Amino acid sequence: MTIKTLILQGEGERLDFKNKISSCEKIAKTLAAFANNKGGKLLVGVADDGTVKGVKNEEEEKYMLQRAGNLYCRPAIEPGFEEVYVDDKLVLVVNIAESDTKPHYALDENKNWWVYIRVDDKSLLAGKVTVDVLHRKNGTKGTLIRYTDKEKKLLAYLQAHPKSPLPELSASLRLSKREIRQMLVNLILADVIAVHHDDHQEYYAEKSI
Repeated sequence: MTIKTLILQGEGERLDFKNKISSCEKIAKTLAAFANNKGGKLLVGVADDGTVKGVKNEEEEKYMLQRAGNLYCRPAIEPGFEEVYVDDKLVLVVNIAESDTKPHYALDENKNWWVYIRVDDKSLLAGKVTVDVLHRKNGTKGTLIRYTDKEKKLLAYLQAHPKSPLPELSASLRLSKREIRQMLVNLILADVIAVHHDDHQEYYAEKSI
């Protein structure tokens, strides 16, 4: 697939455009989000609207990306680079593989470490349930689900109230957030429940068959 074809697809879950890398903190979020998801490509020298601007100093851009991946991501992320010319303008293609050491944390401007995931064309802050799921996926053991009355009530509530956030589930079912969180993680790993995200919080719903 050519770079022009990629650009025409627009930004998405596995593709992001950057005119220039100006902040290690900001780009670390994107690197971590790609690594925590299915991997992705970052096209440097391409504006948000898909206009090819070109890279003026590829070594400086590479330095910023390597610095972000090694010092602003934990565990470190090592980007791969390709240099492609589009209409005589240089586009730096940055390849981020899906990680087998999830979750990756990114350091923000306030020196706090956070986990990010890729949702559509955005790198969003992951909720505690998603972070727990990423941790558990690294394990080798399967998930054994015991359908107690609590799990049955949770699933029944989600059938009646799709896309419910954790605080609502805790209050409605009169269970602690910790207990609900543990049930959600188990059910997500068992592929029974799906996670939905927006800019502010996570929502949970029974997975459609």
